[in-house]
Amino acid sequence: MSVIARLLSVNVGLPQEMTWRGQTVRTSIWKNPVQGKRMVRRSNVDGDAQADLKSHGGEHRAVFVYQIDSYRYWQDQLHRADFSFGQFGENFTIEGLPDTEVCIGDQYRIGGALFEVTQPRVTCYRVGIRMDEPRMASLLVSHGRPGFYFRVLQEGEVQAGDEIVKVVGGPEGMSIAEISGLLYLPGHPREKLERALRIPALPAGWKSSFQSLLEKELNEGAATGGPALTRVGSPPSAFPGFRPLRVSRIKRESDRVVSLELESDDHRPLAVALAGQFVVVRLHTKPAEPALFRNYSLSGPPSAERYRLGIKKESHGAASEYLTTQVKVGDVLEVSAPTGSFVLRASNRPVVFLSAGIGVTPVLAMLHSFATDSSARRVWWFRGAANGNEDPFAEEARFLLGRFADSRAHVRYSRPLPGDQPGVQFDAPGRLDMAALDHLGVSREADFYLCGPISFLRDFTAGLAGWGVASDRIHTEFFGPEESDTVGIVRAPARCPHSPSGAAGKGPHVSFARSGLDVPWDPAYKSLLELAEACDVPVRWACRSGVCHSCETALIAGAVDYDPSPLEPPVKGALLICCSRPKGEVIVDL
Repeated sequence: MSVIARLLSVNVGLPQEMTWRGQTVRTSIWKNPVQGKRMVRRSNVDGDAQADLKSHGGEHRAVFVYQIDSYRYWQDQLHRADFSFGQFGENFTIEGLPDTEVCIGDQYRIGGALFEVTQPRVTCYRVGIRMDEPRMASLLVSHGRPGFYFRVLQEGEVQAGDEIVKVVGGPEGMSIAEISGLLYLPGHPREKLERALRIPALPAGWKSSFQSLLEKELNEGAATGGPALTRVGSPPSAFPGFRPLRVSRIKRESDRVVSLELESDDHRPLAVALAGQFVVVRLHTKPAEPALFRNYSLSGPPSAERYRLGIKKESHGAASEYLTTQVKVGDVLEVSAPTGSFVLRASNRPVVFLSAGIGVTPVLAMLHSFATDSSARRVWWFRGAANGNEDPFAEEARFLLGRFADSRAHVRYSRPLPGDQPGVQFDAPGRLDMAALDHLGVSREADFYLCGPISFLRDFTAGLAGWGVASDRIHTEFFGPEESDTVGIVRAPARCPHSPSGAAGKGPHVSFARSGLDVPWDPAYKSLLELAEACDVPVRWACRSGVCHSCETALIAGAVDYDPSPLEPPVKGALLICCSRPKGEVIVDL
């Protein structure tokens, strides 16, 4: 064992709320040095706390470490001389241990405590707030100076001046800079991914990301586009923008659901959708008003000849009213290529389909796909509806399930009608719940595909997780805007998407398809994310600087410019809203 570094400062801070860009942010990024000895415990240093336990804190992120050499580097790069200990939100400011030399799994003794290196810093916009440099999250990664986290193996007291002694070297010898670059930067070599997955100290979240990248590399020959960091992950659209498709058939499926079958208007084959994907329909319902954009899942078997959409007539729904009452056979609609990441994954595990209401459409397409491919996987079909008059495609689903050698179905009606037949149309009254899955012996090792109202998805997602189902086996789809995921932002009362306040912009139109909102771009916004926030369009983001891909979204039509450029480009057919601006009219899946 040898002394290789020294602890220069111990820094702590408690959560505080601050106003940033008109929003309230809860953060512990401000750390201040403390004098004398401090006890380091399993979750943090005494006097310190993490405001956001989703992105920070926990056993594997108990103590954040940053080097004084990186202080000097950033002072030179940013032309600043105003740094103080704790400037980068670190608990330990140290001399030595550069990111290029410290490896995942290394163990160090400092004072009376023993630590293990677990992972690089997680990219986060709050370091940009602290540094008054919005690009900081991106710069830390691109310059190879992220810093790292300790797990506390043995609690004990530490203080400034303590020697840092290396006790054990990490297996595989993969440095912090190497692991950070492997996830966030272009190029994901198979050999390095396999090495990273063999490191016991690396947390499960990082391993899951690397496993996803490895599977993509094995399946497609190259892992690109940060697929492990994105919620899109779908193949690129077969064509940009919209194609004219002619309505060839209209069928009433229930009291409020109508099917539209669409065929090519120019005799060219259609792009064959992956089961579960959706298309966007552009509607000109009134000549003097902006076009309406709506997403509709494809509900039929895979086909290059026709698409089938299931349209539920909604109260006060301008688009659904038009499609279910005004459109006639022979009419032409503008339709995008199929897109979306809610698609069947290759697997030999049993599969469980859970749907409520109109959420049946994408999982019905998956059932069709299974039947077409004569899948040998065991299939569970769970369905919730109000009653027989509100249960579209019920007979079709029963027919398809009958074609499988190993399938099980369970249907519940929350408000069955007198004429609804128990044991024929439905199996039990009431709403679907986790108890039904447990009672019927559903395997926890299955793949689960869920679609329905947000409350349905929230309850079952939480229930399945509590049941022990791995998160990468739970796949969800929701019609309409999803819930925002904005780490550290104190949630304000939800508002319906709307045009931004003030005078309308004069730039190209930006359409948020899920939100049904079409607004002109204003160059005063630095990104499409800022425009979405001004419109209260639900969004997801974390770094706001093109690193983490949390904001990656399907680009249905149009093109964008980037500033700053993302460290790794998004997958083809997608965009990062946090750092993009429209080059012309664009339609995004938000």
